[in-house]
Amino acid sequence: MIGSAQAFVDILKTIQRCAKVDVPVLINGETGTGKELAARALHYAGPRRAGPFQALNCGAIPDLLVENELFGHVRGAYTDARGTQPGLVELASGGTLFLDEVDALSYKAQGALLRFIQDGTYRELGGGTDKRADVRVVSASNKSLEALARAGKFRQDLMYRLNTLIVDMPSLRERREDIPALVTYFLQASEKEFSLGSKHFHPQSITDIISYGWPGNIRELENFVRRAYLLTDGQVIFQSPDKSPDHCSNLSPAGDGPARRCNGAQQAIVPFSDAKRLAVDYFESSYIAQLLRTTGGNLSRAAQLAGKERRAFSRLVKKHGIIRSDF
Repeated sequence: MIGSAQAFVDILKTIQRCAKVDVPVLINGETGTGKELAARALHYAGPRRAGPFQALNCGAIPDLLVENELFGHVRGAYTDARGTQPGLVELASGGTLFLDEVDALSYKAQGALLRFIQDGTYRELGGGTDKRADVRVVSASNKSLEALARAGKFRQDLMYRLNTLIVDMPSLRERREDIPALVTYFLQASEKEFSLGSKHFHPQSITDIISYGWPGNIRELENFVRRAYLLTDGQVIFQSPDKSPDHCSNLSPAGDGPARRCNGAQQAIVPFSDAKRLAVDYFESSYIAQLLRTTGGNLSRAAQLAGKERRAFSRLVKKHGIIRSDF
């Protein structure tokens, strides 16, 4: 998890506090804010870190199969059940069960989950006896469970079982100062994956990226950076986010302004001083990454090429969270 914005630092502290207590946790947040990463951080920072981490996207499983996925089945439970299959609850025993999009569960599935959370027991489909599993349940939703409960679409008793502790993930709009570091990280990841050489964004593109609304949050940003990296032949990326997340706007390589401006509906007005600081942050992080890549991670040699003292250069590396071993 990458970031130094106060909203992000605060959520890391919340995760650390929640990890110490073995009770259910509900993670709220818009799509693409990193809810599963937060769930994994809760698991690996807590006392169950040595146990398994099992995840289920409740919105991606047909209602008829949810209980089968959670609790498993015995042979003969239904026509195609030719053998016994353990559910995720059993597989997660001693560890963490992460339920993403928990708001998508039907009322029937909610009742079965409630029973398990209440007493730790469940019954396989077709089974005749109750089984027990020691599991910590972490759930996530991009909708308000309280609002759904008031509307009669989510069991209130289950909501109170799931939200013993709550983690509210900040949107990318609430942590714009982390965007330069995230862009650098995703560019480095793309370079490693596709081996198309080192690339960086044009300063005007960075200004547009920082100002963009990012309704899809970090997932949308990652997708944009990967696409821009793949579609750019040279070292400088002349692309900016468009209102539509499915395509990019191209900037004129001659530097005479955008060939197509971003739609203002998705843009935020960033004060000049903030935009300048964030653009400088991006320049620093991408420049340092380029030097370390050139020197194979040799800090002294990179500092020498930059014309800076080793100690000052080391502070910049630390400031931007750059890991030398990645080079």
